[in-house]
Amino acid sequence: MKRLVVAGFMAGALVCVAAWGQAGVPPKFEAADVSVAPYRVQAFGNGGQLHGDRYIWHQATLLDLISAAYGVDADLVQGGPSWLERDRFEIIGKADPKTSQATLKLMLRSLLASRFELKMHEGEKPMPTYWLTVGKTGKPKLKQSAGEGTEGCDPEQQPPASAGVVVPFGLKCHDMTMESLASTLRNYASDYLDKPVIDKTGLEGAWDFEFKWMSKGALQRAGADGISIFDAVDKQMGLKLELQTSPQKVWLVDNADRKPTPNASDIAKILPPLPPPVFDVAIIKPSAPDERSNARINGGQVNVQALPLKFMVSFAWDLNPNSNDNVINPPKWFNESKFDIIAKAAAVDGPAQPGAPAATIDIEDLRTMIKAFIAERFNMQYHMEDRPIPAYTLYAGTPKMRKADPASRTKCYEGPGPDGKDPRIANPILGRLLTCQNMSMAEIADELQRVAGGYIYGTVLDKTELTDRYDFTLSFSSIGQLNSSTPQNNGSGESSDPSGGLSLYDAVSKQLGLKLVKEKRPMPVLVIDHIDDKPTEN
Repeated sequence: MKRLVVAGFMAGALVCVAAWGQAGVPPKFEAADVSVAPYRVQAFGNGGQLHGDRYIWHQATLLDLISAAYGVDADLVQGGPSWLERDRFEIIGKADPKTSQATLKLMLRSLLASRFELKMHEGEKPMPTYWLTVGKTGKPKLKQSAGEGTEGCDPEQQPPASAGVVVPFGLKCHDMTMESLASTLRNYASDYLDKPVIDKTGLEGAWDFEFKWMSKGALQRAGADGISIFDAVDKQMGLKLELQTSPQKVWLVDNADRKPTPNASDIAKILPPLPPPVFDVAIIKPSAPDERSNARINGGQVNVQALPLKFMVSFAWDLNPNSNDNVINPPKWFNESKFDIIAKAAAVDGPAQPGAPAATIDIEDLRTMIKAFIAERFNMQYHMEDRPIPAYTLYAGTPKMRKADPASRTKCYEGPGPDGKDPRIANPILGRLLTCQNMSMAEIADELQRVAGGYIYGTVLDKTELTDRYDFTLSFSSIGQLNSSTPQNNGSGESSDPSGGLSLYDAVSKQLGLKLVKEKRPMPVLVIDHIDDKPTEN
């Protein structure tokens, strides 16, 4: 799941008070379009930047929006209705292109209050958080920067993959405050840092640094050569991450309406659709045979290395890249020939807004640009239609889940449940641990593709006829772990793994008392009517 990188509580509050001005009237967007977000295979809140005179959020939960508007980690927003971090919305606000980031936060606050009737108050609650402090030596291994550049971190270019070699992930950061570093650590190392990271270093100003670490999964494979995020922060930066429980300032949600107030009747005239975005320039070429697959966005530039066209089509058309059934008539080379692409979008050129990170390509715009690029360069002609393809249906066996408190928030996250038990420690081949709270059967069916796309290739149909809401934890092996030790499970629920691996299908049956059955039914597919085997010349 992608986390928002937001400023700390007190700093955000002070900045917003300053931006409010002397008149005491909270600033508002000139107009705002608020709507329910369309379905996405992998939904995550993204946005919060000005693109011209449009302030845009895609796939944002109300929790995402509160976190951004008030400048706090989402875990410090407590209470509220059950749907607060489940329902997703699209937000388009109209504002002067020169509006500062601080003022945009206040505008977003006004929108939440007027369109969702959001009411909150400040409180204090003992909470576990990771404290970022200076290490034992008292001398951080960081370089003081002038603080005049654009704050941010760039992922390090990965070397070509070698068999059996685990490569660490690296970040090169510049002009970063310690407060921003705390947020960045939570964002990039969420598999380790499942609680807010609080800056307790006392270090002022901006800093330059770089560091490398391995994800939890890679750490297990690396053995003695592995390095965790905790060791990387200690040894490479001279800082320390330590879990502490202490009183934290929180926002307590008193009220939020699930259905926002209607848009203005003339909103389509005030905020007409923008022209379809396109790349200003794009270069494509075949990849080198030993090149490592990678993709990144840096401002308005997209760099792709060694990716097959199937992956790019899956992203652009919002398809599951693991499925072999949702693209009809693909050429033989569709998932074999790999390409490098360097593309630039002119629309995000120019300086960032005051206090804002550097402008970057809007994710939904990127889907549109890649669609147009592939259609033009590969002369691809296509259409969408429904066709019968293999899909899964969820049936009730003998449910083993706990009935939920209907007032609790509806959510799923990776990690142990309230009991703190983590079967991954004793048996690492059970690499996935999903904890869900206050979920209906329809929501569980919907969640399975999001959390286990290697097993479930499309939306799951709920035929359990169960009407209660449930809490549960689900422990299983990733599809990669399972395939590395046994032949792929076919979804029958009958397979086993002598190494201790457990397929999603078996886990759902044994732990939840439900059944996943593969059946054919009409599903949306992308039909390729024509595509050239080589792109046009650059």
